[in-house]
Amino acid sequence: MTVTEIPLWADLAASLLLVAGGILTLIGSAGLLRLPDLFARMHGPTMGNTLGLGCVLLASIVVASALAHRFVFQELIIALFVVATSPVTSILLMRAGIYRRRGDGGTDGKVVAPLDGNA
Repeated sequence: MTVTEIPLWADLAASLLLVAGGILTLIGSAGLLRLPDLFARMHGPTMGNTLGLGCVLLASIVVASALAHRFVFQELIIALFVVATSPVTSILLMRAGIYRRRGDGGTDGKVVAPLDGNA
């Protein structure tokens, strides 16, 4: 096994991006614990974890491109997949929450607007 030297600029940039990604993911995950109900809890992890993953993917692009001496774009395909699937997953979870709330009849004392727009 050979050891390959990573340029200092790539090492520093990747390190900063990884730390930023970890902090953003931690903040997003803390929102999952702190917010009161499902609908509020959806926003924190979705945004924080997606931004954290974006920073990790950018760090991976920087290191892989520096080692290959060319632009490596495979991580962009991963980012495209995450950006395309994360909103769809959030929408499905929100609809399940709305369906469950309507099925229980439990609104926890909150006013729930009808989905069809009729008041």
